Amino acid sequence: MSHTLEHKWDLSSLFKSEKDIQDYIPKLKKRAKDYEKKYLNTLESLKATEFQSAITEYESIIEGISGVMTYAFLVFATDTKRGDFYAKYELLANEIEESIVFFEIEFCQLEEKKQKEFIKYSQKYAHYLQGLLDKKAHQLTLAEEKILLNTSPVGVGAFSRLFDEHLASLKIRYEDKVLNEEEILALLHHNDRDIRKKAQKCFSKELQKSSFLLTYILNMVRKDLGIQTKLRSYDKKESFRHIDNQITQKSVDSMIDTVNANFSFVHRYYRVKSKILDLTLRDYDRYAPIMSDGENIQYEEAVQSVLKAFKNFSPKFYEIAKNALKNGWVDSHPKDGKRGGAFSHGCIPSAHPYVLLNFTGNRRDAFTIAHEFGHMIHQELSKKVGYLNMDTPLTTAETASVFAEMLLFDDLKNSLCADELFGIYAGKIEDIFSTLFRQVVMTNFERRIHDIEGELKDKDFDKIWREENEKMFDTSLKLTKNYDRWWSYIPHFIHSPFYCYSYSYGQLLVLALFGLYKSGKNKDFVNIYIDFLSRGGSESPKELVARFGFDIESKDFWKIGIGEIKKMLEEFERIYNERIK
Repeated sequence: MSHTLEHKWDLSSLFKSEKDIQDYIPKLKKRAKDYEKKYLNTLESLKATEFQSAITEYESIIEGISGVMTYAFLVFATDTKRGDFYAKYELLANEIEESIVFFEIEFCQLEEKKQKEFIKYSQKYAHYLQGLLDKKAHQLTLAEEKILLNTSPVGVGAFSRLFDEHLASLKIRYEDKVLNEEEILALLHHNDRDIRKKAQKCFSKELQKSSFLLTYILNMVRKDLGIQTKLRSYDKKESFRHIDNQITQKSVDSMIDTVNANFSFVHRYYRVKSKILDLTLRDYDRYAPIMSDGENIQYEEAVQSVLKAFKNFSPKFYEIAKNALKNGWVDSHPKDGKRGGAFSHGCIPSAHPYVLLNFTGNRRDAFTIAHEFGHMIHQELSKKVGYLNMDTPLTTAETASVFAEMLLFDDLKNSLCADELFGIYAGKIEDIFSTLFRQVVMTNFERRIHDIEGELKDKDFDKIWREENEKMFDTSLKLTKNYDRWWSYIPHFIHSPFYCYSYSYGQLLVLALFGLYKSGKNKDFVNIYIDFLSRGGSESPKELVARFGFDIESKDFWKIGIGEIKKMLEEFERIYNERIK
């Protein structure tokens, strides 16, 4: 695909060159060793002022380690043939971290009175320190934690890297072309059904060829999670994720139950889409455009539409995004060896976020830009709270990204003609279904495969995948036999088990927040929202969301977002009915 405007990363905010990172490692290693020598087995004897100095230095060293790993990961992400480079710095970073891993364990072993004294004095780190205590029951001994740290590069992380390298290396034959994963999946949005069907068959064929490897990798992830759950005494295999996300099992179950109970919205939409296209829909028709033209978009046009939407919401959003495009924060287009998908890496406070895109010209790629730029803005705003506080739980992290998509959608609605509006409504509804309902389907799939003991065969995964997806679509869309194997390319199952529900959580939260924003009831919404993002992970999701008057522990809260989906679907149906009169 030819394109004029293209953005590439400038990693110099981390290190000017690979020589710089090599020179930095010995200095960081010495700092970590000196820290261990000074503070190991001494925390209980420190005064509150001395403890604050200790945690400040600890944060600085951890940020240094993270800077090394971020640089290595970003180099690898744009060229997965450089796995040796990533592996080298992963080992070096783990070796340095081994010297300071004692800090969190030793803090959790202090007497409660001492812990409270330190937390009270070091208010900047209060939420972080309390979080350590919340995880105390799942900590191992210092010796055990060091063993796990040292063996991690050859543990499940190695299978994660293998997954990335393999998917990035796929050469998918399509007619007289050879496409990568991103390019073949983009064809599922094509206006021509024959092209969509052929793309689905070609990709399925490659997944079939890779079945042994991809099945083995997922089984290793299942085994690792089972071992970690037992070692760390978690109640369930998904419990670690909820603790990291700072939300309760009850809240997650309530959200998932609400979504599972409303699959009828999906059935309802695809029955209308079937009438519009005059087709018996198959899985490769899910993202078929309902209008016959306008499915493609130039990268520059997509970027400008996102910038415009951000500017209309907040000048601060616009300036951060504009600065990112100007100064090498974004890598925009697919290339040989580049990792698939899209992400925004929060990086470290002394640098800035980095956004990876794989722009293929699909109209929905504009929403991917908005999504990742939403993450980027959140990460940039939260730098001010420092490294230990900037990372947000996945649930609120996905809020910023999905809210940015809604900003773009709302802006486009006001500038399109009737036909384009019809198409954009369909696209947005499908995006919401993908972010909300499909992610819960994936979570249901994960719950089932992780509840089964022993290794599963590829056909076992196929069966469970089909059964869970059929609940989402019912008879509104027929899943082909090829679709059974499409569990095997989902990266979150490998990199981040039980991550997917966070998208659903974030989507429903965003729909509630966006409804509040558009209602005009909260005149200071924009400022509150920017403050919400700027606090990063320095407060719990419950506390952060309470700023808007919502309670995420309430069963009724999730119904607010479901109500917004109902309104959107009813508006789409109204437009459709007017068109056929």
